[in-house]
Amino acid sequence: MVYEPAEHTATERSLGRLSSGTDVSVTVHRYAGGDGPTVYVQAAQHGIELNGPAALRRLHDRLRSTELAGTVVVVPVVNSLAFDHRSYMTPAEYDVMNPNLNRVWPGDENGSLQERIAARLWELAADADAVVDLHTGTPDMLEHARYREGDDDARRLAEAFGTAYLLTDGDETPDDEDGPGTFRTATARAGIPAVTAELSNSRTVAHEAAQAGVDGVENVLRELDVLAATPADSPEQTTLRDDAAYTVADESGLFELRRGLTVGDELAEGTELGAIYCPSSFERLQTVTAAEGGVVYSLARESVVVSGERLAAVATRV
Repeated sequence: MVYEPAEHTATERSLGRLSSGTDVSVTVHRYAGGDGPTVYVQAAQHGIELNGPAALRRLHDRLRSTELAGTVVVVPVVNSLAFDHRSYMTPAEYDVMNPNLNRVWPGDENGSLQERIAARLWELAADADAVVDLHTGTPDMLEHARYREGDDDARRLAEAFGTAYLLTDGDETPDDEDGPGTFRTATARAGIPAVTAELSNSRTVAHEAAQAGVDGVENVLRELDVLAATPADSPEQTTLRDDAAYTVADESGLFELRRGLTVGDELAEGTELGAIYCPSSFERLQTVTAAEGGVVYSLARESVVVSGERLAAVATRV
């Protein structure tokens, strides 16, 4: 590895064009040092997930003032359409068939607007030796780093990121099909190790969550020797497999979570989670019980729900 002072450039990359003639573009930051690997980092695939961009703003000064062996390519807001509309997904007015950017990778240069946007972004990721995709869950989701099971390189990066929980998932394997999928699925098919980090607190900038993102990305860069220092020691980590059925609402109404239940709890199948009530008649419509046993990593807290909506997600210990 050759460590040299980082040279920073920022450019605009055009992704598409709206009917008004307005360009859809992203800002691409490139921090180039000496010889070494290329790491691609992106955030805000979903427009309400704010702590990824907040983390990358904090990381910016750090990377500009240090020596690197390799290149770090950063896109802090990959989905500007969702971000500007303060919405989780891209508004249907732009792409009714593909509102979720994280379901169309690696994109299609001849496809819908969202598929074309993904294809232009994919050109950046495809040239990388490793990638980090920053997401932000709700306050009622365990902060975790997710990787594809069986990918030892991706697991090493997820462990280095430094969250207390690791999740490995049951998405389709790269050989199962060639159609579009999540960003992590596309990178696996391309043989690029990837870690998806779920920070906490969507919709708001939380300083602790943003700092966790900074620390995590820096640890990945150290693990890859892009930064010279050794990674910080990770906490004791629990690895979970996301292979259990979700608990969903059978009825529509007001969901009230059982008192004292929180993410990180380990539940048996059939454990009572709460109840759904009719707000008008006050009738108890459903006693909600865990579909399967495991560690709760995501919960819907007191809220309005419709039938079929996910209320809880559990994962089993590896």
